[in-house]
Amino acid sequence: MTTTRPDGASPLPETPSGTAPSATAPSSVQETRNAGAGSPGVLDTRPGRGAGGVASGAGRRGWFTALLRRVHFFAGILVGPFILVAAVSGGLYALTPVIERVVYSHEMTATSSLPGMPLADQIEAAEAYVGSGALPVAVRPAPEPGATTRVMFADDTLPESTTRAIFVDPATTEIRGDLPVYGTSGALPVRHWISDLHRSLHLGAPGRWYSELAASWLGIVALAGLGLWIGRFVRSRRGRRDLLRPNRSHRGYRRLSGWHSAVGIWVVLGALFLSATGITWSTFAGANVTDLRAAIGGGTPSLDTSLEGAAAHGGDHAEHLGGSPSAPAGAANPPTFDAVLAIAKRINVDSGDVEIRPPAAPGTAWVVQEIHRSFPTEVDAVAIDGATMEVVDRVDFATFPLLAKLSRWGIDLHMGSMFGLPNQIALFALAVGIAALVVLGYAMWWKRRPTRGFAAAPARGALRGAPWWGVGTVLVVAVLIGSVLPMVGYPLAAFVVLDVLLGWWGRRAAVRRVTGAGLSSGPGASSRSRSSAR
Repeated sequence: MTTTRPDGASPLPETPSGTAPSATAPSSVQETRNAGAGSPGVLDTRPGRGAGGVASGAGRRGWFTALLRRVHFFAGILVGPFILVAAVSGGLYALTPVIERVVYSHEMTATSSLPGMPLADQIEAAEAYVGSGALPVAVRPAPEPGATTRVMFADDTLPESTTRAIFVDPATTEIRGDLPVYGTSGALPVRHWISDLHRSLHLGAPGRWYSELAASWLGIVALAGLGLWIGRFVRSRRGRRDLLRPNRSHRGYRRLSGWHSAVGIWVVLGALFLSATGITWSTFAGANVTDLRAAIGGGTPSLDTSLEGAAAHGGDHAEHLGGSPSAPAGAANPPTFDAVLAIAKRINVDSGDVEIRPPAAPGTAWVVQEIHRSFPTEVDAVAIDGATMEVVDRVDFATFPLLAKLSRWGIDLHMGSMFGLPNQIALFALAVGIAALVVLGYAMWWKRRPTRGFAAAPARGALRGAPWWGVGTVLVVAVLIGSVLPMVGYPLAAFVVLDVLLGWWGRRAAVRRVTGAGLSSGPGASSRSRSSAR
């Protein structure tokens, strides 16, 4: 028989007479609790889980749930701030296409919907505006009537991967704006600022560690939470509805927990998707994923723009070159943009969203690349010899390996490019849900915060009750995940080492307290007390 403690932490063993032990008696349960939050008590002689005891739970059957609870708790507590920042900044980024159209309406909108003039005329107008003999490094023709053409120039005063874009009215060649644009996405200043916040907190390369940490651990926290939710759903028969939507009659901790569980189950799939797709372009894990895809034949095909290389290795389009090396391409004169675009449209370019790039160096080809990221995906590309106007190489999305297609679709969904506004609204709602989960998690911890120690953490020792195959499986999975996701592996290893040291220190402190209590209540203490009384 056991008696419940007044604080509800754990049951107290009854004495043979059926009464609870004195609060001053040095019981094993009390010494375990006094060891501090999260530290295992060496004198814990019964099954159960106190605030600081070793988790033995209901025996071997409960070891996995105890492990999930500990992983979910500590990962949430330690990585929660990074996930919160990523969720808030990601939610803002999902709205940037709408923000861009409002903030940069003048630059992005033409004065009329009349048919546009040749690209050569538009480029010449942009070159005259920039002056100093500048030549464009890329041109994005107006994708639809009423939109402007972007003529982009290199600018040494701008950050890396940023170009200077001149916005030209296709019908009148009027200059509508002059803005820096970033990367292949063509992000304008507001969108780029939010993107850089989401990606690196404006801290450069070191800042990208934060986003990789958040993306890597988000999936682990979500999976652990899903496992706990499924366990509760299976065990609960009368309260399953409360796991799908919060019970408004609950108060305090139960209310917070209900909201956390209900919101979590509705966003868990989205959180796993964001984690997986975010990892693909992270610094360390992203490189591992790219290498893995290449090793199994799932890499994204690249366009060969080398004129001499294409003739040397032959290939599907070697016949266009007459079997001999071509002369280096000439200067990026404006009329050539119209010519290569016309050729590309006869080959595989049938989207209005295209980018034309002149040769980046002597001996390389012109590139016409589709940049349509919405559904259906159109990212076909063709390389054209600027001297002979022959096709050097082509890449078609239809021939991409399945993994390459999935990667492309995943990135476009993650960035809000695919499906347009509906996807952007869904991403914003998902980001709000993830941010709410972090806040609710901290509120739950605050409600049950201990009077001492770091946190009212789930107890150590979950693996002590696991079968040998369970321990082996957990170790193998941890090593595999840590090797692919370094931002999981290194923090996890550091936490395990720290956790072991804290547990060792807690056990030593518990032994010292027990020893001290035994000495103070021994025969010597009694005789000293009688002597003092006399």
